[in-house]
Amino acid sequence: MNKQQNEIVIYKTKQGSVSLISDNNKETLLANINQIADLFGVQKPAISKHLKNIFKDGELTKKATVSILETVQKEGSRSVKRNIEYYNLDAIISVGYRINSKSATDFRIWATQTLKEHITQGFTINKDRLAQDKTKFLEAVDTVKLLTKDRVDMPMDDVLELIVSFSHTWFSLENYDKSNFPVFHKQDDIKLDSNELYDGIAKLKQTLIDKGEATALFAQEKNKGSLDSVFCSVFQSVFGNDAYPSIEEKAAHLLYFIIKNHPFSDGNKRSGAFSFIWFLHKAGFDYSNQINPATLTSLSLLIAESHPDEKDKVIGLVLLLLNKK
Repeated sequence: MNKQQNEIVIYKTKQGSVSLISDNNKETLLANINQIADLFGVQKPAISKHLKNIFKDGELTKKATVSILETVQKEGSRSVKRNIEYYNLDAIISVGYRINSKSATDFRIWATQTLKEHITQGFTINKDRLAQDKTKFLEAVDTVKLLTKDRVDMPMDDVLELIVSFSHTWFSLENYDKSNFPVFHKQDDIKLDSNELYDGIAKLKQTLIDKGEATALFAQEKNKGSLDSVFCSVFQSVFGNDAYPSIEEKAAHLLYFIIKNHPFSDGNKRSGAFSFIWFLHKAGFDYSNQINPATLTSLSLLIAESHPDEKDKVIGLVLLLLNKK
C-alpha cells in the first residue's frame, strides 16, 4: 500500500483486484509511475515505455490522463517537494493490458471478468466493500423492500436507485424506528409566501405543456387554496413553536403532503418534487450532493405508493437522505 499526503491510496489483492481511493474531487483515480510499477510487479522503465506508446498510438491523450501534483519526498535527511506526474485510471488500465507479468495477468483476468459481469448483468458488485458493510446494506435493502411491499406500480429500477442513494449513508432500521434522526440545520426565519410557490408551479406547468408533457389539468387545484393549505401546514405552529422546526423537516413534509394530499387534479408527484427542490433552494440548503433527478423520482414514487401508516418512516428516509454527506 502506498499513501500520499492527499490521501490517494493503492491496494493490491492476490486475485489482482484493485481498489483505489479517488482524489479529493472524486473525479478519477490516480497513481504515479512508481506506484503503477509496484502494482504490476515490473520496473519503472517498463511503465514509462508503455505509457509513451499508449500516447503515441492515440489510445489516450496525455493531457486528459496526467495530473501534476506536488509531492513531498524523502531524500536523505531532507524532505523535498517535487512536482510529480500522476496518471488516472484510464492510463492504469491501459498499462495493465500491455504489461507482461504475473501481477498484470492476474489483473487482466479480474478486469475481464468484471467487464463481462457488467455487460451481461448490467451491474458489478464490489464484493470486498459489500462484505465490510453487509449487515447495514441488507438493512437498507430490507427497509426499501418493506416500504415498497405489494406496490406493483413501483418500477424496480426506481427501487434500486433508492437503495443505492441510501446505501451511501448506510443508515439502519434502528435509527428511524427510534426516531433517532440526524441533527438538522438550524433555520433563520424563512420568509416565503405561497404565492411564490404558485408562480413557480405555473412556470413549471407552462414548460411541461410546451414540451407536450402535460395538459391544462396539470397542477389545477381541486379546490381553490388547496396548495396554500398544504403550504401553511408546513409552516404551522404548535404552542408557539414551529411544528417542523428545521429546513429539512419542512422540505420533507412539503414533498409528502403535496404528493399524498392530492391538491391537484393531475401532476401531484411532479408538483411535489418541484416544490421540494424549490423550497430547499429558497432556504439556501445545498442539496447537490444528496439529490439527483433519479433519486427524486424514486422518492416521489415511494411516497405515492406508501401506506399512510408509513408516513413517519417515509419522512425519516427523506431526512436521512438530506443528511447524507
